[in-house]
Amino acid sequence: MKAVITGILPAYAYGPLFLVVAVNFLVYIGARKLTAGRKHFSLWMAVDDHIPFLTGFVVFYVLAFAQWVIGYILIGRESASVCVRYCTADIVAKLVSFACFMLLPTYIDRPEVKGSSPFDALTRFIFRVDAADNLFPSIHCLESWMCFRSSLVLLKVPGWYMPLTLVVTLLVFASTVCLKQHVFVDIIGGIAAVEIGLLAAGLLL
Repeated sequence: MKAVITGILPAYAYGPLFLVVAVNFLVYIGARKLTAGRKHFSLWMAVDDHIPFLTGFVVFYVLAFAQWVIGYILIGRESASVCVRYCTADIVAKLVSFACFMLLPTYIDRPEVKGSSPFDALTRFIFRVDAADNLFPSIHCLESWMCFRSSLVLLKVPGWYMPLTLVVTLLVFASTVCLKQHVFVDIIGGIAAVEIGLLAAGLLL
């Protein structure tokens, strides 16, 4: 069993990655509960009027979860210093997100999904299980941007990994607004949270 565990990730990676997951759930669930009943604000801007509602992008929205798992495993496997740095950056980014959720609770009016395609059915499911609130910054975009930013320093991956990660990240960004899960500024917020996290990790470590 120990060989299987250490074959996936080095022993040093489990603690930092566990903290990343734990903080993520605490922020995501805690902020929603703490802001329940408070006034929420829409950050919809003119640019959002020109973004179509395309349920086909649900493929990339769901693909993001696989990107995160792969990305964070690769962060953990790279080295102890890279693992600690990017996990610290992730935790700081999530704390920044929590502060935003608390100071400026946000929501989005999502359209009704009327179609009957598999994409429509999956979008309806996502709308049911994921409330349209506490959206700035986008955690979806935050995690995907962190995967891309880490790909710039990973040395134990093939050369195609970084450009592929960039393409997937941009498609994930597009999916958040094309599914009307987020507005455009939420993408900017997700990127900014990561950059603040990386800056803080560089100063702390």
